Amino acid sequence: MKVFVAGASGVLGRALVPQLVARGHEVVGMTKSASKQDLVRSLGARPVVADALDPDAVAQAVASAEPEVIIHELTALSGKMSVRDMRHPERSPMAIMTNRLRTEATDHLLAAGRAVGARRFVAQSFAAFRWAATGGPVLTEADPIDPNPPAALRAPLVGILHMEQAVTTIEWGEGLVLRYGGFYGPGTAISKAPDAPMAAPVRKRRFPIVGDGGGVWSHVHIDDAAAATLAAVDHGQPGIYNIVDDEPAPVREWLPVLASALDAKPPRHVPLWLARLAAGETAALMMTDSRGSSNAKAKRELGWQPHYASWRLGFVQGLG
Repeated sequence: MKVFVAGASGVLGRALVPQLVARGHEVVGMTKSASKQDLVRSLGARPVVADALDPDAVAQAVASAEPEVIIHELTALSGKMSVRDMRHPERSPMAIMTNRLRTEATDHLLAAGRAVGARRFVAQSFAAFRWAATGGPVLTEADPIDPNPPAALRAPLVGILHMEQAVTTIEWGEGLVLRYGGFYGPGTAISKAPDAPMAAPVRKRRFPIVGDGGGVWSHVHIDDAAAATLAAVDHGQPGIYNIVDDEPAPVREWLPVLASALDAKPPRHVPLWLARLAAGETAALMMTDSRGSSNAKAKRELGWQPHYASWRLGFVQGLG
């Protein structure tokens, strides 16, 4: 099929495009930067340069590709976060731009998809950790997103909910939302690269276990996330799917394993009150009171099986 990938030069796009090409799809990859055209071409796709926030540019790019499937992988979540960003993530440039990509860019891509008669639209959402007023430590797609999460996460939630609602209610095609877990592997924030944004503080013992470390997170290897996206091109009914590994786990379990895989010393332990002072309420709650996500629906309906079923193996073998 003809597949249009918005965000082809991003972390997930770089893993996804070669898998699409290997499956025999004809891929057009959109990137904002003209300097990344050769990268997109090296992945096997035909590059097209467009600003996702420019509706006319997006419409022209999609019209030139005439895709049957559009895949929306646009975020601005690369790079390091400062302590100030952790205290107020809603104010960080990455979060502000990602919110615009989840709202404005989603609307532009959906309008372009309608105009060319695309039959399927697949979009990226988030499931690394969740907030819920009720329920256990692991949530399914049927569990509602808490409408009153920590204050600093309410603005990003607006973007997520807008995108999920807009994509799953289209009438001109089939809209699927993939809620990815926390990425790890080559090119991600958790890799063996010296400057990997999340791995670097783990090596320096600046990523501690807070309080009881009971916050549950869900991870997924970047290649497994790409494989699930590939499956969503022609499998699954419209709706939302959690793309995570088989083992959501509390921070106190997975963080020491990650530190060991990075040849780092074990993480420090800090009391909850100190974490609140140093990094803010939101960061403290992420480490102590978040929920994980179940992948049962994605495995059942997309026919997807993660190669790294657990971060326990993935951190050891798949960091790159």
